[in-house]
Amino acid sequence: QVQLVESGGGLVQAGGSLRLSCAASGRTFSSYGMGWFRQAPGKERQFVAAITRNGGSTYYADSVKGRFTISRDNHKNTVYLEMNSLKPEDTAVYYCGADDSGSVITTLVMAYDYWGQGIQVTVSS
Repeated sequence: QVQLVESGGGLVQAGGSLRLSCAASGRTFSSYGMGWFRQAPGKERQFVAAITRNGGSTYYADSVKGRFTISRDNHKNTVYLEMNSLKPEDTAVYYCGADDSGSVITTLVMAYDYWGQGIQVTVSS
């Protein structure tokens, strides 16, 4: 069992930056692949970024490539999402997820076994 808690969201102007954190409980964090997803009002949850359990591979949605960076610190049981050059269309509730396949990048919501409660990111124009 893994419990995930996101932090670092808030309101920022377009062009600004935020760093989201997702802290995990449990001693098996390093065995999970981790992902960030987002959900805007009235829309489905969509993939943003993912990282394998050892941090060796990452993958990004085209809409955030070059602006967002996912990373993890297995000693701190935490995964991060550094978001730069934010746009109003990045406004959403952001969720982190844990995937027990660990070594394979997946962009599918259904593949993730555990989710955080979500955190609001609002980008004003």
